[in-house]
Amino acid sequence: VQLVESGGGLVQPGGSLRLSCVASGGITFGIHNMAWFRQAPGKEREFVAAIFWNGGSTSYADSVKGRFTISRDNARNTLYLQMSNLKAEDTAVYYCNRGGWDTSSFASWGQGTQVTVSS
Repeated sequence: VQLVESGGGLVQPGGSLRLSCVASGGITFGIHNMAWFRQAPGKEREFVAAIFWNGGSTSYADSVKGRFTISRDNARNTLYLQMSNLKAEDTAVYYCNRGGWDTSSFASWGQGTQVTVSS
């Protein structure tokens, strides 16, 4: 499986970004719970948000609840993360993978996309 994240960048506090993740490599995207994770410098990778395989349920880390929205388009093998009211502490490399509800991740990870929140 190949996961390619995009959409990151430099944004001011309070700004918004939309991240995308395209899955390929023979994966049947629509049967997997998917999630976003992030890793800040010097910190462990952490869970951000997850979405059920059919989009019927979502889950968020407390730190992003009410500001981030996860969604998916199974026809396009694409996962999204709409981020609003961004804060400096959201600065990290963002990754997508299988996850949420004790779902194990794929062994391979993409390169991630850098999000930097700074004035």
